[in-house]
Amino acid sequence: MKLLLASKSPRRRQLLSQLGYPVEFVDLDVDEHVPDGTPAAEIAELLACRKAQAFELSSSHLPLSTILVAADTVVVLDDKPLGKPASRQEALDMLHALSGRHHSVYTGVCLRSAERTVHFTERTDVYFRELTNDEIVHYVDTYRPFDKAGAYGIQEWIGMIGISRIDGCYYNVMGLPLAALYAHLITMR
Repeated sequence: MKLLLASKSPRRRQLLSQLGYPVEFVDLDVDEHVPDGTPAAEIAELLACRKAQAFELSSSHLPLSTILVAADTVVVLDDKPLGKPASRQEALDMLHALSGRHHSVYTGVCLRSAERTVHFTERTDVYFRELTNDEIVHYVDTYRPFDKAGAYGIQEWIGMIGISRIDGCYYNVMGLPLAALYAHLITMR
């Protein structure tokens, strides 16, 4: 079985490559606008399915031995999605909002083969200790987390010093729930 990852995320590319399957990558530009009223917990799966549909529209078919993997991750605080920060100030604001609180990370995954489609969402709850302003500024200015939902990477310095606990899959917070993904992949063989 070969996997085709529809994602620009370097973290997803690294994680999927470590599962041991041959992997190829495809970049897709997808409209990430979500209709008003969409529950925050459903956004990631909606966008993952939209990526899989975009691939289907741009390609004639998937070979029998290939599975398309599309994913999206959303950080949710107080039922509001936090996307990728558009500026330094937005990243600072997001981290100040997350400081001393817990939030949920949802990763939606859509798997498509020539014969079937499966999609699911994985949730992980993340708890930040109270962060100082200096810690937040240092992280944003050093790591520039502008390509990360919620303005942080759990695998980076802020995760090492600021996250006191998680309930759920660590890799889900990085952008790809590997255990759940693997369980679904083996059913698609």
